Amino acid sequence: MFLSVFDMFKIGIGPSSSHTMGPMIAAGMFLEKLRASPFAPAGLQARFHGSLAFTGVGHATDRATLLGLAGFEPEKYNATEGMAALADIKINKVVQPHGLPPMRLDPTQDIMFDYGPALPGHANGMILMAIDAQNDVILQETYYSIGGGFVVTAGEMDEGGGTGDLAPYPHEFETAAELLKICGTQNESIANIKRQNELSRLSAYNLDKGLQRIWSVMTACIDRGLVTDGVLPGGLNVKRRAKGINDALIAERGLNITAPHTINDWMSVYAMAVNEENAAGGQVVTAPTNGAAGVVPATIRYWQDHVPGAQASAIPDFLLTAAAIGGLIKFNASISGAECGCQAEVGSAAAMAAAGLCAVLGGTPLQVENAAEIALEHHLGMTCDPVKGLVQVPCIERNGLGCIKAVSAASLAMRGDGTHLVPLDACIETMRQTGIDMHERYKETSLGGLAVNVPNC
Repeated sequence: MFLSVFDMFKIGIGPSSSHTMGPMIAAGMFLEKLRASPFAPAGLQARFHGSLAFTGVGHATDRATLLGLAGFEPEKYNATEGMAALADIKINKVVQPHGLPPMRLDPTQDIMFDYGPALPGHANGMILMAIDAQNDVILQETYYSIGGGFVVTAGEMDEGGGTGDLAPYPHEFETAAELLKICGTQNESIANIKRQNELSRLSAYNLDKGLQRIWSVMTACIDRGLVTDGVLPGGLNVKRRAKGINDALIAERGLNITAPHTINDWMSVYAMAVNEENAAGGQVVTAPTNGAAGVVPATIRYWQDHVPGAQASAIPDFLLTAAAIGGLIKFNASISGAECGCQAEVGSAAAMAAAGLCAVLGGTPLQVENAAEIALEHHLGMTCDPVKGLVQVPCIERNGLGCIKAVSAASLAMRGDGTHLVPLDACIETMRQTGIDMHERYKETSLGGLAVNVPNC
């Protein structure tokens, strides 16, 4: 199954790819279904289940769905226009997306949170309904937001997942072992194998332009986070720290007072800048999710700004390598915190970042695979327990530590020849099994861990 680099890296909005972007995308899919139907809907309703219900308010699931049903899309989202639209819906209780009649949508009555058992397909389930003037349901669809902005219908889930392109592509692989074999046979890097697969779907111009766009949004997000202070929304009163840390690091330059380990603070501040922007609902890139969006860009920024010899022209190879590893994890396990805990989010992001960094440092495919395995292995068992359902604590700092682990993993892999005891495939399978065994209260429901042991206000 082909997963594009643009499947793994999607431009969207915070705070969550599964709880914010996914529901907005699902709403857009439902509007398309309505436009193609013969029905004349008078109103719309949405009901959230599982993790979408338990942490939906903190993740802005309700607001994202309202905006999606009003016609907004994550990649094109304008915050000013979105806030105005939400205010209008609250007052007038009507939406009129393009190509459809005005439809009643009362946020207090038509947006529902079901705290009972999750729907059978996935922990992140939602049901969208169109109703007639008599409040009878005339069209209904169940959607699952399965992490990283991927959304499938219940029917697609029953057929095996529904994500990815099933058409043939030049180099087909479903495991790291198969990918390494192809690299060896072709005498090519992972990035070049991934590039050849991408070119079976789009032109070289569009691939390069798209990769440039991804990095442009990533680095702009870092830059915004480094200069913005204040308090993050949601009620926890978490203060933004990236600006203060960045200012202090800049002030210390040239004073001969900087300890060697201060480089870790640079890595962390880049990641924290991204995730503070994400927590504030800003524009981010899923990498592979919003909750883990800081790890990959922070690792690239560290490499670009602090590693001698780093070249911007190699950033596409970093992203392509990272996407290849992320695709393996998604296909064989999960990138969803609601499914496998934070090992599937920050752990996957660290593996992707470690692989990308190792590649641009000159690592062989064997060393790249080793780097990804080290990074993922040392996130195994990590729970997803956001306080108050917000992507703030422990998520923001966790991205900083994920970046540090990614850099350390790449460095360790570069010190060896690529041979190691635990294959990446075994580590991915272990993560999948650990996720199955993990109690649901540790999987993005905010019913366990720090979420219940730290005051919510």
